[in-house]
Amino acid sequence: MNPRPCWRNCCVDPGDPEISRIDAMEDALTPLPAELRAIRRLITSLEMCHHKAERWVSLIIEAIAEGRTSKGPGTRPKGSRHPAEVDWQNCVRVLSDWCAGVTAPAEVKVGDTWELQLKSALGEPTDLRKWQVRRVIDKVRSFTEPGSRYAEIVENPNHSAQDEKFRDATLSALIRDKVDGQPAEISLAAAIGHLEPCHWNFVGNLMIVLNAIGGDLSPSHPYAACGRNIKLSPLRPRMKKVVNTLRSFWTDTSETATADDAILDRLGTKTPEKQWLVASLDKTIRHQFGL
Repeated sequence: MNPRPCWRNCCVDPGDPEISRIDAMEDALTPLPAELRAIRRLITSLEMCHHKAERWVSLIIEAIAEGRTSKGPGTRPKGSRHPAEVDWQNCVRVLSDWCAGVTAPAEVKVGDTWELQLKSALGEPTDLRKWQVRRVIDKVRSFTEPGSRYAEIVENPNHSAQDEKFRDATLSALIRDKVDGQPAEISLAAAIGHLEPCHWNFVGNLMIVLNAIGGDLSPSHPYAACGRNIKLSPLRPRMKKVVNTLRSFWTDTSETATADDAILDRLGTKTPEKQWLVASLDKTIRHQFGL
């Protein structure tokens, strides 16, 4: 038996008794009003590795409290731009200049990292390094430019013999770091493929990739990606208190001693609808963070 589509961001065990309990809560509310379905969709789209995850958790709690939401894909005001998007565009600009041999400094930053640091990590331009950097540019552009697509290096589309050589070199270059404190490896190809600009550690991951392209395959910090080293997220300690709070709301456990009273006050009076949504949010956060 496969888990319900609303758990697609959790990879949960369909035999998990807690999931069964939450699904039974949903069944008792069927048919679900449109407002509840909209809030549940917000929970289904939640990714705790996203740089705005904490904000989205707050918005979901607010929606549960109010019983409705106006948030979701396509609801952002036209023309508005998050500061992180400026970083993504600066990244493309700096790396494109490096590939083109532009030496005039742009004097821009990606996060707290200056252009010179990004370029210095790459070392001297070579055909292989330029090919790899262009894959990084393609990856970032897939977020900044509508319609732009990133082709995974491992997909191996019909390239020239030169491209095949570069592809193989990128696949065989292994970055040696740690996952959950244990020695691990990730290929440079996979690291580029998992370089998500929306990730909380985008700039740190970018520097690991650029240093690896420049020949340094032993980073001082682990590569963190969606589903990889999620426990390193600076948000995880805060989420421990949040899930304790949510759990005290929808269950009979006595975790109120470690609960956030402001969240409980915001949620207000318990109702079956609120308890189902709170349980869904609680389970989603705990599963993604391994709490």
